[in-house]
Amino acid sequence: MAPRRKKIYEGKAKILYEGTEPGTLIQYFKDDATAFNAQKKATIEGKGVLNNRLSEFFMTGLTNIGVPNHFIRRINMREQLVRQVEIIPLEVIVRNFAAGSIAKRLGMEEGTPLPRPIVEYSFKNDELGDPFVSEEYIIAFGWASQQDLDDIVSLALRVNDFLSGVFFGAGIKLIDFKIEIGRIWDGDFMRLVVADEISPDSCRLWDVKTGQKLDKDVFRRDLGSLTDAYTEVARRLGLMPANTTSLTKPTLIN
Repeated sequence: MAPRRKKIYEGKAKILYEGTEPGTLIQYFKDDATAFNAQKKATIEGKGVLNNRLSEFFMTGLTNIGVPNHFIRRINMREQLVRQVEIIPLEVIVRNFAAGSIAKRLGMEEGTPLPRPIVEYSFKNDELGDPFVSEEYIIAFGWASQQDLDDIVSLALRVNDFLSGVFFGAGIKLIDFKIEIGRIWDGDFMRLVVADEISPDSCRLWDVKTGQKLDKDVFRRDLGSLTDAYTEVARRLGLMPANTTSLTKPTLIN
């Protein structure tokens, strides 16, 4: 019988276990789908398998263009080995078009192009509903320094450039996305890296021509099958055979 692994943390969509090598964790992708800070929940068979593969695809692409991140390698269909980081307690949100909360706050029509990519932050706390916070709050409460924030914005905009290009090449418009940033220490030297995941769970994705939503808004707003939406994203990115129609038995291309 395999030894029981030590669970480090369990979130809404992933579980972190102690890694197989020093300074690493195993990130396990669950099939759980949540929205509105877990007020709406469901289990979507195969979702974790696909998000594991998609996150590997995007993190590997970031590595190839010199954007540091926590990804080391995919272990199996649901797990990947990642570097252990000290997570900064912020969700870093990059918006290219108005949608979701910014559209409501500013009375904008969803899909309106923004003058330039806008970076904003929310404090990671489910009980508080991940409230938006300003840079002043972040620095005052010691969550990150001004230099950290400058580096975070630079990382976020580089990720945005990369993802926007990849998605546009697949006929998908990147409306917005969120990432998490972690600190890695090498002696006294600290560097910031992209952590967590990049997947349709953390992005708003619309078909360029039709505006069809291909992200978790399908689940949030009851717009149809989340499995079909995520499968379509993977298919367009070349991660699934062209004739794939269901995630329940995903056939992923390595």
